[in-house]
Amino acid sequence: MMRRWQLPLAKKETITCYDDLGTPKTHGLEQRYVSPTTGVCRKLVVQAVTPSNKSEVPISSHTNQASKIAIWLLANSPIRGWIIFKWVAVFLWFTLKLFWSVVWLLAQLFAPIDLADDAGEDTDVYNTGYYKPFARGFQGQLWAARSSMEHSSRVLEEGEMDTPTSTLYPRILVIRDPIQNEWVPCADRETIIRTKYVAISYRALDAYTRGPNQEIEKAQFTEEVRAAVLGLKYDAYWCDLECIGETPAEKNLDLYCMADVYRGAQLTLIVLGKSSVGENECWKGWGQRVWTLPEALLSSRLCYKFRDRDLVTPLSLFELANLAYTNYDSEQAIINAYSGKDPLERLERLTLLKSAIWRRGTAALAPGISPPPPPKLDATGEKPVTVPSGAYKAERVYALMGFFEHRIQPNRSEDDLRALVRLSMANDNDRIAERMVSMLPSTITKTACWYSDDDIYRLMTSRVGGITLIIIGLLLLVASPRLFVYSQSGRIVSAQPWFIGVKGVVSITQVENHLYGGARGHFPRMYFTPSGSQFSIPERGTERGGSFRQFDYAKLADSGPDAGHIYTLIDTCSSTMYYFRAERPPTVCIFAGREGGLGRFVLCSERCDINELHKESVLRMPTEISQKMELTGWIALG
Repeated sequence: MMRRWQLPLAKKETITCYDDLGTPKTHGLEQRYVSPTTGVCRKLVVQAVTPSNKSEVPISSHTNQASKIAIWLLANSPIRGWIIFKWVAVFLWFTLKLFWSVVWLLAQLFAPIDLADDAGEDTDVYNTGYYKPFARGFQGQLWAARSSMEHSSRVLEEGEMDTPTSTLYPRILVIRDPIQNEWVPCADRETIIRTKYVAISYRALDAYTRGPNQEIEKAQFTEEVRAAVLGLKYDAYWCDLECIGETPAEKNLDLYCMADVYRGAQLTLIVLGKSSVGENECWKGWGQRVWTLPEALLSSRLCYKFRDRDLVTPLSLFELANLAYTNYDSEQAIINAYSGKDPLERLERLTLLKSAIWRRGTAALAPGISPPPPPKLDATGEKPVTVPSGAYKAERVYALMGFFEHRIQPNRSEDDLRALVRLSMANDNDRIAERMVSMLPSTITKTACWYSDDDIYRLMTSRVGGITLIIIGLLLLVASPRLFVYSQSGRIVSAQPWFIGVKGVVSITQVENHLYGGARGHFPRMYFTPSGSQFSIPERGTERGGSFRQFDYAKLADSGPDAGHIYTLIDTCSSTMYYFRAERPPTVCIFAGREGGLGRFVLCSERCDINELHKESVLRMPTEISQKMELTGWIALG
C-alpha cells in the first residue's frame, strides 16, 4: 500500500516551566503570566487600542450596562424622526434592567444562590482591598547569599574565605635601614604600626612600558620614588610595585585593602610622568585611571612631582580636581564632600562615586569604555563557572568598595554586575543594587535588566455617590434614566485597588467611561500624574497636578519610532493614569523604595521557563499604595 504524500510539518518550538509544586507545563514561546489566584502559567492576552495580533484584543468594559443605556437615553431625544420607536424600545429594556436588579436583590435576601463551582476557574472575591499578589516565588539555589547561614553556589577561589577585607595597617612597607643605608621590605607588624609612611600614587604607563626593558624602567622609577620620600623627611613608603604579594591571597589582601593603606598614610605622593610631554597630559592620564580616584579622596594630605623634576609641591583636593578630573562639574559634589566643605547623604555620595569610577579606565578597559554585555547570572548554580586568567574583570567594583564599611572578597570569575550585587548585599543599609533596580535608564538591556547607570527621573472599595436608591413608581419611571445617571455621578473616594494596563494611548475620558460608565457632573474620576512617568508634564498653576498635554506627548511617541511600545497604566487606588514605554507588556509591579516624596515601582514582564522577571519600566507612584500590596518572598530579577 502506497503512503500518500504530505507536506512536512514544521515542528513547533516549545518550552517547559514548573509551578511552585514542581509540576511541569509545556507551552509555546508566546508571552505568559502567572495567575495571581492559582499560580498557574497562562497565556497573556493584552487589551490594545489597536489590536495587531492574536494575543491582543480590543478594550472591553465591565461597567453597569444600565448606566450605559441611561446615558444613551439622555443623549438622544425621542422626538427626532423615527428614533422615537428605538428610544421607547431602549427605555423598556432599561426599565426591565432596573426591575431585574430589584428581583435579584430580593432573591438573594430571601433565598441566597451559591454560584461557586468546581470548574477550576478563579471564584475568589475581588473586593479584598489589596492588589492581586504575585503568586510564584523564586525557585532554585542562590548564587550569592546575603546571609552567611545560606548556601551559595558561587565558586570560591582558594583561600578566599580566609582573606580579610580591611586592615589598620599595610601588610608590607618599604623601610629605610639607617645602619645599612638601604631600603628593605618589612612585614613585621610591631615595626609597621609604629612607622609613619608615604603612599605612592601613579599611573603604570608613566612608570614603565611592557617589554624587554620593563624591569630596568621599574628599578629606575623606584629609585626616583625613594629619593622623593627622603626629600619629604620620611623613611618608609608603600608602593604597589614593591608591596603587592605574589600569591592570590596576598594579592587580594594588598590590592583590595588599598583604601586602608591610603587612609593610614601620613601623606600621598602623586608621581606623574615627564613634564616634557605636557603637564596637562600627565594630569589627564593620571586622573583617568580607576584606582587614582579612591587614592586621592581617601588621603589626608596630597602632594605631587613630575618624574623629570625634583620639586615636590603640596596641593589641595580642589586643586587636584581642577588639574586631573575632566568631569569636574559632575564630580564637584564628591570633591566638596571629601574636602569637608559640603556634607552629602551617604547614599547620594556612593551613587556619585560609582558614576565617577565607572567613567575611568582599568587594566582591562580604557576610560569611558563600558564592559561587554555580561552573561546571565547563574542564580541556580546549575552551570559550572569558569575562572578566567588575567586582570580582574570587576576591578571597578573593588575600587568602589574602599568607600564601604563592609567589603567583599575579590574573585577573578565574576564581572562588575555580580560583584556589585555581592557588595550591595554585604552593605544592607546602602542597598545600591536595590537603588539601581528602581532606576529607569534610557535603555533597558535584555540581560541584567536590574543594572542601571542613569535615571531619566534624575535623582528612584466603594463609590460614594449622591442618590443611590431609585424609587420604582409610575411617577418617577420617566425620570429614572436621569436619576440613575445622577446616582452614579458622585466623586470617587476609594476603590478596589487594580492595575489595569492597555497597549496604546488611551484618553482620560475613555478611561473614565470604561471604568465607571457615564456621569453627569463635574467630579473628576481620573487624574494624570505630574511626575510619575517619562511622559509626565506637571501643571504650572496654583494646584499640583498632571497636564493633559502628556496625552498628546504619548500619542506622538506612539506614532513615531516607539510605535507599538507605548502603554497606558490605570491605578484605581489612586485614580491616576500613567503613560510609559516597554518592550513587552509588564504583568508584575514591585515596590522598590522611595524617592522625592514618591515610591519607585518596577514594572516587569515574566519569563516562566526560567522563573525570572525582567524590568520593563519604572514608575513613580504614591507611596501609600504600597500598603495595598501583599508581601511576597524571594523573586528573581534577571
